[in-house]
Amino acid sequence: MPAGSEGEDGPAGEQPGPGGPKLCGYLQKLSGKGPLRGFRTRWFVFDPRRCYLYYFKGPQEPLPLGHIDIASASFSYHQPEAGAAAPGDEPPAFEVHGPGGAVAVLKATTRQDMTYWLQELQQKRWEYCNNLDAAKRDSRTSPTPSDFSKGLVAKDNPDLSILSQNASAERARNILAVETSPTDLVGEQAASQPAPVQASAINFSLKQWSTELKNSMSSLRKGNNENRKSIFYTTEEWELLDPTPKDLEDSMALEEKRKHLAEGSKGLTSSAFPFDFGRIPHKARRPLLKDMIGSSKNRTGSDSSPTEWCSGNGNKLVSELQLKYQNQQEELEKLKKDLLSQKELVRLLQQTVRSSQYDKYFASRLCEGVPKDKLELLHQKDDQILGLNNQLEKLNLEKDSLQQEVKNLKCKVGELNEQLGMLMETIQAKDEVIMKLSRQLSECEDSSSSPSGTVNSPTATSANKDLQELDRLKDNLQGYKTQNKFLNKEILELSALRRSAEAREREWQAKYTSLEAKLCQIESKYLILLQEMKTPVCSEEQSPAREVITQLLEDALKAETNEQPEQAFFKPHLVSEYDIYGFQTVPEDDEEEKLVAKSRALDLRSLSLSENREISAGVKWENYLASTLNREMMRSVELKNLIRSGIPHEHRSKIWKWCVNLHVKKFKDSTVPGYFQTLLQNALEKQNPASKQIELDLLRTLPNNKHYSSPTSEGIQKLRNVLLAFSWRNPDIGYCQGLNRLVAIALLYLEQEDAFWCLVTIVEVFMPRDYYTKTLLGSQVDQRVFKDLMSEKLPRLHAHFEQYKVDYTLITFNWFLVVFVDSVVSDILFKIWDSFLYEGPKVIFRFALALFKYQEEEILKLQDSMSIFKYLRYFTRNILDARKLTAIAFGDLNPFPLRQIRNRRTYHLEKVRLELTELEAIREDFLRERETCVEKRDLISDDEEDS
Repeated sequence: MPAGSEGEDGPAGEQPGPGGPKLCGYLQKLSGKGPLRGFRTRWFVFDPRRCYLYYFKGPQEPLPLGHIDIASASFSYHQPEAGAAAPGDEPPAFEVHGPGGAVAVLKATTRQDMTYWLQELQQKRWEYCNNLDAAKRDSRTSPTPSDFSKGLVAKDNPDLSILSQNASAERARNILAVETSPTDLVGEQAASQPAPVQASAINFSLKQWSTELKNSMSSLRKGNNENRKSIFYTTEEWELLDPTPKDLEDSMALEEKRKHLAEGSKGLTSSAFPFDFGRIPHKARRPLLKDMIGSSKNRTGSDSSPTEWCSGNGNKLVSELQLKYQNQQEELEKLKKDLLSQKELVRLLQQTVRSSQYDKYFASRLCEGVPKDKLELLHQKDDQILGLNNQLEKLNLEKDSLQQEVKNLKCKVGELNEQLGMLMETIQAKDEVIMKLSRQLSECEDSSSSPSGTVNSPTATSANKDLQELDRLKDNLQGYKTQNKFLNKEILELSALRRSAEAREREWQAKYTSLEAKLCQIESKYLILLQEMKTPVCSEEQSPAREVITQLLEDALKAETNEQPEQAFFKPHLVSEYDIYGFQTVPEDDEEEKLVAKSRALDLRSLSLSENREISAGVKWENYLASTLNREMMRSVELKNLIRSGIPHEHRSKIWKWCVNLHVKKFKDSTVPGYFQTLLQNALEKQNPASKQIELDLLRTLPNNKHYSSPTSEGIQKLRNVLLAFSWRNPDIGYCQGLNRLVAIALLYLEQEDAFWCLVTIVEVFMPRDYYTKTLLGSQVDQRVFKDLMSEKLPRLHAHFEQYKVDYTLITFNWFLVVFVDSVVSDILFKIWDSFLYEGPKVIFRFALALFKYQEEEILKLQDSMSIFKYLRYFTRNILDARKLTAIAFGDLNPFPLRQIRNRRTYHLEKVRLELTELEAIREDFLRERETCVEKRDLISDDEEDS
C-alpha cells in the first residue's frame, strides 16, 4: 500500500474500525446495449463485511443499482497503444473480472484515481480473504475484526485469531505498490461535490429504470434527508422488480422530458453530434436521438447533398401539410375567442342574477319594517362588495395574462439559449478551421521565406518530429512500467491466495485422515471390549478386557495440550483444556468427575456443531447489524427475539456494551468525563474499608477460569480496579460477596469502564434496593417471590418439595445473587446474560423456573429429602441443550408479566421487614441481658466474632 493513502490502516489482514476511512467515490461504469451503451457516472461504495463494491445513481440514493464481488475478482487495465492520445488526455478505464466470466469496465476521472482505486481494491480483497481464512468460516457473512470481542476472551480465542502473513510476499507487495493519493472525487467528502461531467449526453439505462424509479419515489416520500446517505448504507436486502409496459413508457417519457430541459440549460456544453457547416436546421433546437442515428446513417451511407431527400414530390407534400396546419391554427384561435366571449356573457348574467336577488331581499326586508337607514347602509355595502368582486375578476384576468406572458418569455429564453448554444458551437468549429488555416499559412510562409531557410527546414522539422517521438516513447515506457508493476503485484496476490486455499485444503484432508484413523482404532477397541463382555471369563488374571478398559479411560481423560507441537497440525480439535470463555473443561483432581466432565464437554461440542450447521440465526444477526450501519440501534421486537436466541460470540461485546449504555444513560449523562478513572484514583489513594475484603476474594472469584486463576492473570488487576471504583461510588454497599463474580463475567466481553457501568446497571437499575447490602433484604424477598411462582407455574414440583420438606431456596439464592455464575454450563450462562442485560431481572425468574421444569420428571422420581437435595446441588450442570431451555423459559412459562413480580415483591418486602425488625429487637434484648447477667458475658454474637 502506498504510504499515506486513505485505505492504509495497518498491515494486511487488518481492517479499519467503524470510524476509519471508507472507500467510496465517483466512477464511470460501462453499461447499456446497442446505441445506448456508454459510460455512466455512478457513486461507488465498498462494503468490507461482504467484500462487495455497490454502485448507486448518486450519493443520496437509498437503494443500489447493483454490486460487484471483489473477493473473487481480479483486476487489469490496458496501456494506450502507440500513436494514441496522451495518457492524461482521456480518463483511464480498468476492468474487474468477477466469477462466472463477468467483466465490469470502470473509468476513473484521472490516472491517479485509477491507480488508487486498483490498489485499494487489491488491499481490501487481500484483507478479506485473510480474515476469512483466519476465522475459518465458509459463510460470506463473517464479521470484520472491528466487531470482535473487546474483553479478555478476544485475546486467546483460537477461532478468531488472525493467521500470520507471508513476510516475503508482504514485502514484495509493498515494494510493487505505486505511491499515489486520491483526489477530491474519492472519499466521503466527494459526496458533497457535483458529479463529474461525462462525454456522452445519454445517461439513461432501460435495465436499471426500476431501481432509479424506486429511489425517486423514496426521495419524494422522505424529502432531502442528508442522513440517508449511501456512503454507509450497504445492506443486501434490495430486490429489483420487473417493469410493466405502462410504467416503462411513463418512465421513458419523463426521462426524455427531463433530458431536454437539462440540455436546454447547458448552454456551452459540447455537442453530442458532429456539426455540419453545410446544413443549418430550420429551427434552432437540439436533434433527438433518432435524428442523430438517422443523420449518422445518412452521412455514412451516401455522399450526396443533405437537402436532396426533400426535393420533388416531398416539397409539394410539405407545403400542403403546412397549409392545413395554418388553417387549423386559425380555426383554433377563433374557437378560443368565442369561448372567452361566452365566459364574459356568463359572468354578466351571474352578476344580473345576484343583483336581482339582492333587490328582492331588500324589498322583503322593507315590507317587514326594517329602518331605511339600515337598508341604505346595506345597499352601500353591497355596492362595495360588487365593486370589489369586479376588481378581483379584473385582477385575476390580468394575472392570467401575465402568467401566459411569463410562459411565453420562458419559451423564448429557452429557444434563445438553444440558439446561443448552436452559435457557440458554430463559432468554435469556425475557430478550429481558422486555426488550422493559420498554421498552414505560417508553414507556407516559412517554406518560402529564404533559400537558407529552405535548406534547413527539412532538417529542423525532422529533428522536432524525432524529439516528439522520443517524448511519446518515454511516456509509453513509463506507462508500461507502471502497468507491469501492477500486474506483477496482482499475480503475486492471486498466487498467494491460491496457495492459502491449497494449504487449507491439505489441512482439512489431513485432519479428516487423522479422524478416520482414530475412529478405526476406537471401533477396534470397542469391538474387542464387546466381544469380551459377551463371553466373560471369571478369573483373577489380568484379562485383555481390563487393559482395553484402562486404555480407553486414559484416552478419554486426555485433554488437548501443546506438549506435542509436531502433531498439533493433524490432531482433531474436539475438546480442549479450556473453552472459548477461558473456563476449564476437565477438573484436575477428581478422576470420576474428570470422566463426567469430559463426557459433558463432548456433548456440548456435539450440540454446538449441530447448531453451527443451521446458519439462519447468524445470517439474521448479520442482516440486522448491516441495517444499523447508518442508524442507531433501538429497542424492538426483532432485536429482543434475536437476543433471546443468543448473541453470536463475535458480536457479544458490541451488543452488551449497547445494552449497558441503554440502561445507565441517565447516570452517565450526569457524570463528568473521566468519572471512572477519578473513582479508581480516589479508591487507590485514600483509605477504603472494602479493599481488604476485595483482595481476599480476588483469587476465589473464578478459580476455574484461566483469566482469574493466578495473581499474575490479566483479569485479576481489571477485577480489582472495577470493584474498588464501585465501592467508592456506593459506600453504603462497599463490597458484597457476589459482586466479584458479576464483574468477572462482564470483563470477559467488556473493558474496565464498561464492566463498571455493567455492575452499576445490575445493582442500581435492575435489582431492588438492599439486594447486595449487609442484610440482603432484596435477595430474601426475591426467594419468597420465586416460591410463589413455583407454586403457580410448577405446582406438582412445588407440592413434591413441600411433601419432603426440601427448602430449594438454599440452592436458588445463589442463582439470583450472581445470575447463575458457576451454576450452569458456560454456553447457557452467557445466553442467560444476553437476555438479562437487555430485559432485566425478570429473565432470572424465567430461567430459574425453566431449569426446574427441564428436569421436573427426574426430580419427581426421587422419594426422600436427602437424595432430592443432593440432586438439586448439581443437576443444573447436566443441562446442556440451551435451545430447549430457552424455549421453556420464553415459551412454556408464558404469560410472565413483570407487574405481577413487582406486586409480589412489595407484598413480601413488608413481611420481611417486620421479621427483621423482630429479630433486631430480640438481638437488643439479648445484648442488654448479657450486660446485666454475669454468666452470659462470655457469649458473643456472629457479627462480633467476624469483626
